Amino acid sequence: MPPLEHPCERWGPVLPARSREPRGGELSTSKLRPGTPERAGLDPGELKRLVHEVQELTTGDRPWAPGAVVVAGRGPVITVAEAAGWAVRYSAHDPATDRGVELPPERRVPMTVGTPFDLASLTKLFTAVAAVQQIERGTLGIDARVGAYLPDFGAAARHGVTVRQLLTHTSGLRPDLPLYDCPDDASRSALLRAEAPVGPPGTYVYSDLNFLLLQHLLERLTGRGLDVLVRDGITRPLGMTATRFGPCPGAAATEDQRRPWAKADRGMLRGEVHDENARALGGVAGHAGLFSTGRDLAVFCRTLLAGGAYGPARILGTDFVELLLTPPGLGFAVDQPWFMGELAGRGAAGHTGFTGTSLVLDPATDTFLVLLANTVHPRRRPPDSGPRAAAATRLARAVRAA
Repeated sequence: MPPLEHPCERWGPVLPARSREPRGGELSTSKLRPGTPERAGLDPGELKRLVHEVQELTTGDRPWAPGAVVVAGRGPVITVAEAAGWAVRYSAHDPATDRGVELPPERRVPMTVGTPFDLASLTKLFTAVAAVQQIERGTLGIDARVGAYLPDFGAAARHGVTVRQLLTHTSGLRPDLPLYDCPDDASRSALLRAEAPVGPPGTYVYSDLNFLLLQHLLERLTGRGLDVLVRDGITRPLGMTATRFGPCPGAAATEDQRRPWAKADRGMLRGEVHDENARALGGVAGHAGLFSTGRDLAVFCRTLLAGGAYGPARILGTDFVELLLTPPGLGFAVDQPWFMGELAGRGAAGHTGFTGTSLVLDPATDTFLVLLANTVHPRRRPPDSGPRAAAATRLARAVRAA
C-alpha cells in the first residue's frame, strides 16, 4: 500500500468478509442511561484501569494529548464518561524549542465530558450514513457509476468509478489534493472535477477525495447541502444537539497551524475546522468539518448497535446498518487492531480522526468506545494509535472478565 497523507487514519488492508453474529442490541432501541459496570455486564476493575490510563495520557511535559474524553458502555448503559487534562493548554508552538508555549493556569481551559471536538475524519462516517440512507430509499445505486450522477466529473466518469468504490476507498483516487492553495471556488471545483484515479478502480488507497466526490454526488442528487442532510437525516432525529459543522467556539483547541509543518498559516485554532481543505471549502466537507461531543457520539454508536433506531427515531433499517458495517465496511473500518485492540476480530467497526478522535462499536459484544483527544495541540506529531488500541483492549477485557 502506498504511503497515506494521514497515516493515523489509514484502514490497513481490506480484510476478507467473515460471518457476523447477531448484534446484542438489535432487539432494543432503549436510550442511553448511566449505570454501573455490573448492570452492563462489564468488569469494574478493567474499566477503572481504562479511565486511569486515559488520564495518564494527558500528564507530563509532552503528553500524548493535552486533554481527552472517554465514553464507553454496553447496550443502553453508559458505564464510563470521564474527562482529563485541558481543552486549551497552549497559546502557541515554539519551533525553536519544539515545545508548546504554556498558558498560565488561570487562562487554561479544563476538559469536560461536554467539550466539543473537531472530529476530522469521523465526519466520513456521517457522510457514509447519509449515502446509505439514499441507497435505502432507492435514489442511489451502490454499484452505480459516479458518472451517472456527476457527468461533469469527467475523469472519474471515464474510469467507471462507482459509489461502492468511493465508500470503500477503492476508487484509486489519490489521498488528497491541495484545494487549499486554489485562489477561488471555481478553481477548486475544476481541480476536483479533473482528478483521475492514480490506480485502477478496485485499488485500495485511503483518500479524502472519495468523500468529497460523495458529498458532491449527494448534494446533486438531493438538492440539499451535506450539512442539511446530516442535520435532518441523522443528528436532529437522534437528538444529537452538540453535533454540527463549525464554527464551534467552545471546542477543544487543535493546532498552531503554520508552515512548514501545516499547509496553511492560521495560528492557534479553536472552534475552526483543522483540515485545510475543509476550511477552503467553507467548513462543510464530506471528509472533515463536523464537531461533536463524547455523549453525542455514544448516541451515534448506540443507534447503529441497535440496528438503526434510537428511542422513537429510526435513521436506517436494520438490513442497511448491516450493509454499512459488513466487511470491508462502507465508510467504516472493520476489525483493525491497530486502533481497535482486542475488540477487533468479530466485526468491530469504527474510524479515527487526524485531530485525535476515534470511535469503535462492537456488534458482537454490544459495546462501544468513544475516545476524543486533541493530540495535535499545539502541533501535529507522528501518529500514535497505541493508546486507542489499549483503551479498546481494556473494554474487550471488561466484557470477558465480567
